[in-house]
Amino acid sequence: MTKKAVLLLSGGLDSATTCVIAKDIGYQVYAISFDYGQRHKVELQKAIELAKYLDVKDHKIINIDLRLFGGSALTDNINVPKNRDTESEEVPVTYVPARNTIFLSYALAYAETIGAYDIFIGANILDYSGYPDCRPEYLNAYEKMANLALSATVSGDKKINIKAPLIELSKAQIISKGLELGLDYSKTLSCYDPDDSGKPCGQCDSCQLRNKGFKDNNMVDPAL
Repeated sequence: MTKKAVLLLSGGLDSATTCVIAKDIGYQVYAISFDYGQRHKVELQKAIELAKYLDVKDHKIINIDLRLFGGSALTDNINVPKNRDTESEEVPVTYVPARNTIFLSYALAYAETIGAYDIFIGANILDYSGYPDCRPEYLNAYEKMANLALSATVSGDKKINIKAPLIELSKAQIISKGLELGLDYSKTLSCYDPDDSGKPCGQCDSCQLRNKGFKDNNMVDPAL
């Protein structure tokens, strides 16, 4: 019997790689993306295109408006930092308050309705921007909470698993794994501040980390 999994699909490099990993190990993927008022909304179009390219079983787009709260350069009138030191331990203004908690909660509800007990997220803690909701401690705590929240997990022998296969990989290792599995990275977008055509800025944290990952693989980013 094919295992079902819900996967958070942003349109970026990490979530696309997570998707091909999930499929490679035998999961039927149900993808979920969010139109949350992000300034880089072109990523949502990439997610739609990726869902088709990756041949997921179903793809749902959830509309929520985190601009109501703001507090992030992705949802408010705050400039996206450029050429920042990506090794800084300071949480950057591109962090969206509680975003992964919100996204995972939607994924959890979706999983319960389709009988899936594995939720995939492309979080990693090596080449990333220091977001607190990407850490293993957070994901482990969320998994524990999730298993206290569902009818199937509190009344039976089912267990929710939050799977983050990239959690301890560098960006170079992530790219290498995706290439090994045949992923075409030209179909992904990672930039926080692309132009209207989807061209990446090349200077935000996400662009810097992505560019370094391809450089470390002796490649030029195929999306450029």
